[in-house]
Amino acid sequence: MNASTQLPATGPEVKESQAIDQEPKVPAPARGDGGGSGTPGSEAAGTAAAHRDGEAAPAELTADCIADSAGGLTFDLTAPQDAHTAWSAALVLRLRGGDGPDDEVRLPLGPNGAGRLRAVLPSTVALAEGRWNAYADFGDGRDPRRLLPGVNDLRSLVDRRPLAGIGRLGVRIPYATKFGNLALRSWLRGPHAEAGDILVAPDGLTVSGRLYGAVPAAGAQAEARARRTPAGDGAPPLSASPPVSAPVVTVPLTVDGPDFTFTLPYAELADRWRRGNEQWDLWLRPAEGARPVRIARLLDDVPDKKQVFSYPALPVPTAAGEVRVGPYYTLDNDLAIRVAGPGGQDGADGA
Repeated sequence: MNASTQLPATGPEVKESQAIDQEPKVPAPARGDGGGSGTPGSEAAGTAAAHRDGEAAPAELTADCIADSAGGLTFDLTAPQDAHTAWSAALVLRLRGGDGPDDEVRLPLGPNGAGRLRAVLPSTVALAEGRWNAYADFGDGRDPRRLLPGVNDLRSLVDRRPLAGIGRLGVRIPYATKFGNLALRSWLRGPHAEAGDILVAPDGLTVSGRLYGAVPAAGAQAEARARRTPAGDGAPPLSASPPVSAPVVTVPLTVDGPDFTFTLPYAELADRWRRGNEQWDLWLRPAEGARPVRIARLLDDVPDKKQVFSYPALPVPTAAGEVRVGPYYTLDNDLAIRVAGPGGQDGADGA
């Protein structure tokens, strides 16, 4: 897919990825790891061969990223001296774990001053939800080379406020993987319920936020859905429909235009606890009979909020004993609540 691909029409699908930041276990070339192109280790092998043949090792490639308020990204990199850039040069984005025709996006890579190259990812180009690895293909017949992160200017993403009536919201945040390579975390949602202020109190959780792509109407409510399946395995839900027989707790919304607030009593969740750590995913239903929307925090410059935003888990008494209840963000930056029984440990849910 090339950069002319436009955003598709708004669709109902909302999914939660179960993948964590697991790129192929091959580090970035500059660190002696070979996090190269299609075949793990291929760039490292090429580097070793170059040393044997007396050639210079490929230069380290870094890309500076600038974000704009509409959701677009600009990539600037220095052309290596050993590269012969052709008209077909491109910055290549590949969806981790994807193998479909839309799981690779090629952005034209052209000159931008002396020795510099630039590629632009417009906000209108659709990227599926997930993690996208970044490469440079100079059109010289060699395999695309993995990029390392340079200097990021993501100020436009902080407290980003798109128009409330936007049909579908695209969010892309560049980040460094655990192997030091450049990747993008992408979300594509419509409608979208953006979580804002979160107030944790002994009796419950108060969430304020804004709804994009829909208008709250009569019957609007927030829903906490147990991730418990009939088998009780705690697998995350794959659709907007809760697992059969899984508990759902609803509370009304207070709305002011696109802005919303709700308070979810902890006792409602604690009384339904069965065992171990149980997770509840938070959704917003804009109106009676409307399709629910996942509540998440996407509009800032933090790609993985689970390790950054921390909230206390407070004790709540139940007939079965004391449990601890508290909010957290999942691996996809969706808002959820964990109910931990005696001996339960925070973070043991894995999502």
